[in-house]
Amino acid sequence: MTRILVFSDVHANLTALEAVLEDAGPVEEYWCLGDVVGYGPDPNECISRLNSLPHMACLMGNHDMAAIGNLKLDMFNGDAKRSLVWQRENLTRENMQFLKQLPVKMQVHGDFSLVHGSPRDPVWEYLLNIRIAYENLVFYQTNWCCVGHSHFQLVFQYQQTTREVHVEIPLPGKDYPLDDRAFLNPGSVGQPRDRDIRAAYAILDTEKKTWQPGRVAYDIPQVQDRIIKAGLPARHAERLGGGW
Repeated sequence: MTRILVFSDVHANLTALEAVLEDAGPVEEYWCLGDVVGYGPDPNECISRLNSLPHMACLMGNHDMAAIGNLKLDMFNGDAKRSLVWQRENLTRENMQFLKQLPVKMQVHGDFSLVHGSPRDPVWEYLLNIRIAYENLVFYQTNWCCVGHSHFQLVFQYQQTTREVHVEIPLPGKDYPLDDRAFLNPGSVGQPRDRDIRAAYAILDTEKKTWQPGRVAYDIPQVQDRIIKAGLPARHAERLGGGW
């Protein structure tokens, strides 16, 4: 049995990342779908923690790309831009190099494709509705595709019989069977936006062909305090307490 921890959008939130790693328990592999940095106060610590994980695959996210200077900051709103400037100034040379070597293109692991945004646009496009999900089906060849970027923990499920896509929101802790093709989003570790303030992740069992979403509480006030003390935008602290 291969048990894989799939997670995304850590966004420099070490406290949330540690909570996820502990809650997930023993796994054989780790798949990070990008955006290790941005928004939060712990970019170096998060990268160091990822580097300590065995059998870890990590993708390039749009915030990672901007932090290394390969994406214009004008593409981000004012608060996100301020945070990215701070990330650039505070990342160590070694950790900058870690981000620079992350793959931008879609990666394939067996029956699973991995992207940050979408198969059509791996870094930037958001899979936020069934139309966009349906259009992206032709851009990957595997049965399933793991995506991040939107910070929403959900599944865009394709039905072969009707040739339609619909949205599923599997319950945390419950196995979701992987039958027809689907886009699988584990949600965000460091900045959920689905009104659930708990850190989000998923466990993929490649033998049983199941996807199990997970949520775990963590010390949000501690992270909010570090964001403010670092001089990062207050809005980034506020939204952790509301999940928006």
